[in-house]
Amino acid sequence: MSINVEIFRALADPTRLRIVALLRAMELSVGELAQVLAQSQPRVSRHVKILCDAGLAHRRKEGSWVFLCPGSDERMAPLYAALDQWALADGEDHWIIADSARLAAVRSDRAAAAQAYFAQHADQWDAIRSLQVAETNVEAAMAKLLGEGDLGRLVDIGTGTGRMIELFGAQATQSVGIDRSPEMLRLARAKLAEQEGAAPELRQGDITRLALDESSADTVILHQVLHFLPAPELAIGEAGRIMASGGRLLVVDFAPHDREELRTRDAHSRLGFSDDQMAAWFAKAGLSMVQTEELAGGELTVKLWLGEKMPQSHLKVVSA
Repeated sequence: MSINVEIFRALADPTRLRIVALLRAMELSVGELAQVLAQSQPRVSRHVKILCDAGLAHRRKEGSWVFLCPGSDERMAPLYAALDQWALADGEDHWIIADSARLAAVRSDRAAAAQAYFAQHADQWDAIRSLQVAETNVEAAMAKLLGEGDLGRLVDIGTGTGRMIELFGAQATQSVGIDRSPEMLRLARAKLAEQEGAAPELRQGDITRLALDESSADTVILHQVLHFLPAPELAIGEAGRIMASGGRLLVVDFAPHDREELRTRDAHSRLGFSDDQMAAWFAKAGLSMVQTEELAGGELTVKLWLGEKMPQSHLKVVSA
């Protein structure tokens, strides 16, 4: 009973309800929440503390930034169901509509910073990646996890210069590379022009809203992409959506680190990811974690996470 009272007390303020809705859409820093809510950071921080104390939000430190996330699924699912039902009955609150528009501006600002960086460094991209753990070691680890068999329809999300298709395209019946940057795609087309086998399909598009059908991919790769994204979980969710049952997702990115300068110098939105964080995103996307691997030795540690799309029958059992 005391837990329920604490939850209802925490929700007895319009601003805190707005924060719950915003965190449901994406993880945000206190500063970004203040920007969307048009309130001071100290005021927003007080609201956040109340929500965290009630288990409706939690803080995740990342370098000098603190990101805010929703509480556990068990705590939030009944609340989300109630909010959705009330919205159907009474219509969406005007504050939620306004907040959604300002949230889109935050997403746009993050994406614009990364896009400007990509455009400026497109011709140096492979060299920039190699400054971390030796790329040959990373690629060898990827090849080991994916194996030598048929990869089916391969989708490389955030394809950049097309290196992943260059490496694994010969094992695929069809290869699709997607990237937001036209400069990157121009380089990819030049690099892959002489690629043996079926010509890859390169598309410009939003990697968090893929223009691909459900269950249309057998192998999906996200190679050094997620740390540039304002909402990495959206890309994982889209990967899960387009994957056929039994399909595999390979994510390559950094382990958590404190190299704060990468935010401003290299447009990193996130300073690495933990195994627990990745496993939670995989599970939400209907994927089971199959294998992880860690490659240390550089200034940053590279992690590989391999997931598999669970059959629908298993998903029903899990969600029951």
